[in-house]
Amino acid sequence: MNETRQQAERAQKAFLKLSTSADRTAILEEVAAAIRENASSIFEANAKDLAEAKGKIAEPLHRRLVLNEPKLRDVVDGIEQIARMEDPVGRVLEETELDEGLILRKVQTPIGVLGIIYESRPDAGPQIAALAIRTGNAVLLKGGREAAHTNAIFGDIFRDVLQKHGVGDAVQLVSTREEIADLLKMHDLIDLVIPRGSNEMVRSIQESTKIPVLGHADGICHVYIDEFADVDKAVRIVVDSKAQYPAVCNAAETLLLHSKFAGREKVLAALKDAGVELRDSGFGSEYLDLIMNVKTVTSLDEAIDHIHKYGSAHTDCIVTENESAARRFLDEVDSAGVFWNASTRFADGFRYGFGAEVGISTNKTHARGPVGVDGLLIYKYQLIGNGHIVATYTGEKAKSFLHRKR
Repeated sequence: MNETRQQAERAQKAFLKLSTSADRTAILEEVAAAIRENASSIFEANAKDLAEAKGKIAEPLHRRLVLNEPKLRDVVDGIEQIARMEDPVGRVLEETELDEGLILRKVQTPIGVLGIIYESRPDAGPQIAALAIRTGNAVLLKGGREAAHTNAIFGDIFRDVLQKHGVGDAVQLVSTREEIADLLKMHDLIDLVIPRGSNEMVRSIQESTKIPVLGHADGICHVYIDEFADVDKAVRIVVDSKAQYPAVCNAAETLLLHSKFAGREKVLAALKDAGVELRDSGFGSEYLDLIMNVKTVTSLDEAIDHIHKYGSAHTDCIVTENESAARRFLDEVDSAGVFWNASTRFADGFRYGFGAEVGISTNKTHARGPVGVDGLLIYKYQLIGNGHIVATYTGEKAKSFLHRKR
């Protein structure tokens, strides 16, 4: 039996204990404290990763590899926020009295063992692990080798805390690319795979496994500036959406400008001042860099059609003071996030108040948008009776069900 399968089997055992008897809140509080205490060691490890990766990976990926004090503070704040959440495991979602003494409960439960594969972003590992712990899921994490030193120290911190609570295998690192191929074959042990990375990587994973995959292949986000947009708002929103941090999936890649919008030149000048290269072709491209496509449209309908043709159903924004246009955009654009007068960069689990996210989903089943605690939970039905049998409710003298909500 190979090591990855052994890891998955240990994770499954840890899941059963983590989801039932472990003090998940205490674990998260202790992890947050340990990360804060080990900040200097984490920064040293990240410096090694940055030095080794310099010149070997694309510049946008190298920028995503940076883990500085503000990012680490966000990680700790997010874990503490997750720790403060009400424990969702075992929550009764619905209760129906089928008949006297026959009660059906819909109860929230973890998914099981998660396989998370992500590139670069070393802050993703601890955020994902924290969400898994909160929801009672075990997780196998495969980070990019460019972040190996940083990932390893986070792995050590989580393992040390989890071992104290008897669930040391609930968070494990998978180290090699070969192990990913093994993991993707384990549909009998892994319940859900969540990839975070390039569209090439995500598509490859989706095509290589029978395990359900939750994620998105592209982050092609649009900002549409309507005829009735406020110029100053348009400038602020577009520059933030593109240039605040361009190397992430919720950064805007295309600007759509209504032909009658009066502030066109001011918006374009502001983008150029922010270092953005403007292009009038390449629609459907995900640059993850200071490059942005620009197109003029003559109507809201044309803008919506363009988004549906070239977008990836991730996050799209309208800037306008016309409420009816905004409402149409919000209702008709079929994306995981649809915004009015707000930067696309708000599409993030931490900013949504989820504490963190395991990724952004453009799926239309189970979870959509930033996937936080709710997206890592499913449910089961518990039926409590007192000798009840189906024969009572069939035949000529069948008794009727009450089906009374409680």
